[in-house]
Amino acid sequence: MGLSKEQIARYGRQLILPELGVRGQERLRRSRVLLVGAGGLGSPAALYLAAAGVGRLVILDQETVALSNLHRQILHPTDRVGCPKSESAAQTLAALNPEVEVVARQVALQADNALALVREVDLVLDGSDNVATRYLVNDACVLSGKSFIYGGVIGFMGQVMTVIPRQSACFRCVFPEPPAPEAVQNCQEAGVLGAAAGVIGSLMAQEALKVLLGVGEPLQNRLLVFDGLAGRVREVQVVRSPACAVCGNSPTIHGLVVEDDSWCASAQKSEVRNQKSDSASHGI
Repeated sequence: MGLSKEQIARYGRQLILPELGVRGQERLRRSRVLLVGAGGLGSPAALYLAAAGVGRLVILDQETVALSNLHRQILHPTDRVGCPKSESAAQTLAALNPEVEVVARQVALQADNALALVREVDLVLDGSDNVATRYLVNDACVLSGKSFIYGGVIGFMGQVMTVIPRQSACFRCVFPEPPAPEAVQNCQEAGVLGAAAGVIGSLMAQEALKVLLGVGEPLQNRLLVFDGLAGRVREVQVVRSPACAVCGNSPTIHGLVVEDDSWCASAQKSEVRNQKSDSASHGI
């Protein structure tokens, strides 16, 4: 089909990359990505994917924009407080790159819709803010054979991992058991730096582009841990667990299950604690 003069001008600085080129740009145009959450992580990730020319972005978020979101959720301007996040995201992304098809869905990812939503895309980005959704994304992607990018952030810290089903460790391999309710704090309780969310969301977008293009080394079997306060990044090696309930040698999960909502506030801080302690029970 080829690229128009406008497209060559828009994407020129990435077209000259040997890993991308015209063929890669056309591959991005044919790609379909589901973003679970249009918040602190979904915002920078969606902006960079749209700017790069990913053809179809499905934005899934059931919440409305709040004033307290704006310091980190950069898809949403002040005059959209009270508007659905998915629709606000679609407006911002359309203004950034009108060539990208943006589908806004003001619904939550649930056991009764997750498989259908995941199966209609090529890749999923998990920018959710609660434990139950993280496990649901993982299970739906593994059962559907779809790759996904996991990201989490709290305070000045964050982490990113790419999951390639049947090839790499999944979220349950690394975190087989949900954290105890008393171990969980959300951003409202613990706080979060907007720029830290921007770093993690941008890393998620870069991982997504690498997977879609089939270039580089995705963060599979590696949990990248970012400590913004110390200015350090490190990797934790993870492995696919033969005993994993969803991707192991004898899986016990063959359909979607919803974890107990009693700890469904935010997993990020507990997850960071888990990887810090190098707990064997979490595969790290």
